[in-house]
Amino acid sequence: MTTLHAPVSDRHDAAVRDRIARLNADATDRSRVELVDAWDDGARVERYRLGNGLTVIVWEDATAPVFAYQTWFQVGSRHDVPGRTGIAHLFEHMMFKATKNHPEGELDTLMEARGAQTNAATWVDWTYYREKLPVGNLELVVSLEADRMENLVLNHDQLESEREVVKNERLMRVDNDAEGRLYEALYAKAFEVHSYGWPTIGWMEDIQAITLEDCQRFYKRYYSPNNATVVVVGAVDTEELLGLVQRYYGHLSRQDVPEETLRVEPPQRAEKRERMALPLAAPKALYAWHAPAVTDASFPALEVLNEVLAGGDSARLYKALVTDLELCTEVSGWTAGWAQPGLYEIGLTLHPEGDLDAAEREMDAILAGLATTPVTEREIAKAVNGIEAGFLRGAADTGTRARRLGNAEVSAGDYREYWHHQAALRRVTPADVQRVAEQVLRASNRTVMIGEPTATDTEEGQA
Repeated sequence: MTTLHAPVSDRHDAAVRDRIARLNADATDRSRVELVDAWDDGARVERYRLGNGLTVIVWEDATAPVFAYQTWFQVGSRHDVPGRTGIAHLFEHMMFKATKNHPEGELDTLMEARGAQTNAATWVDWTYYREKLPVGNLELVVSLEADRMENLVLNHDQLESEREVVKNERLMRVDNDAEGRLYEALYAKAFEVHSYGWPTIGWMEDIQAITLEDCQRFYKRYYSPNNATVVVVGAVDTEELLGLVQRYYGHLSRQDVPEETLRVEPPQRAEKRERMALPLAAPKALYAWHAPAVTDASFPALEVLNEVLAGGDSARLYKALVTDLELCTEVSGWTAGWAQPGLYEIGLTLHPEGDLDAAEREMDAILAGLATTPVTEREIAKAVNGIEAGFLRGAADTGTRARRLGNAEVSAGDYREYWHHQAALRRVTPADVQRVAEQVLRASNRTVMIGEPTATDTEEGQA
């Protein structure tokens, strides 16, 4: 059983104190390093904080001569405002442009020359930037990431260039993609108040409306050290890393991050349902229920329930709808795992001539049966084993571990959820699953979006 030590384990206590004392000997108040806490059970993971609020999480692992370096900002599409949806995502693109010290394209050139993998992503709760490099390149990546946090060039030409890229991305992923349109409509219908209801990429008219002044304000507010977490996993020396972080980030000033406007979604009282004619080869149905946040005590049971229903060929929904009745070609399930209450989704893709009403009746009967035929201990064990197998496969990669630590820190408020969550899964009981099913899978809590193939697409599918 993994044990939590706070602030540090006895084994590392004296060594860590000495390290911090050396680092802080000539540091300013702003760049002084504080050890916040640590996890130690064979995995030496420590969390530090600079005087300016920058959080640093480091997991030393010399198994392979590589390391992952990620910068997580606590801003995503949830923090966008009406009329400017998509700005968090658009700004992610802007971060790859020029800085005062590096012309446009030089960051990518320097990284590629050293065999680096580099990318970024924006989602509802966060934006993060990632690199994976061979050892020997730590100072380079620290200096480049600190530079674009402080010295990004923001001008009209940069904005218009990336605006066109994002508009084309939206056209490809949403406007000209049937499934993209279906999912976007599902969330817009399910969320009437909460900002999870608008797309991360933004509405097209809002993307077009974003101004240079909007971007400048966004950069100053959210891309500040006290709104950022640096996560480093792999073959690094913690003392060297912290010294470099002090050197390149320590002089940055913390900023006043705006208090979030909390948009609380009211309880849904009746099912919402809509049909869309789309260029699909076969009917597709999306079912979504309002569901707990990742920090809710019932969330692990919801994950187990999802595995029981849709996690593989022997799962209840897949076996009934795909294997036995041959009504569907695909069944999927997904739990959001977001910082605030999101959705639990089930998706059905039917045979081109499949009977959607019959498939939905069968699905509803299976869901209702969870109350009368509880999930068995064997099903739970299989579900947990499946989730843990995926977790362990990902743990072999430094980049995946860094991403999971960063997501836990930003979405759940604590990087240690990386381990706590796995322990919580192993504690799930049949009663827990039945309880979360009754809580979430109510007909009045459901939003349904049906994609119906247009006549032309149906005819082409039969040709």
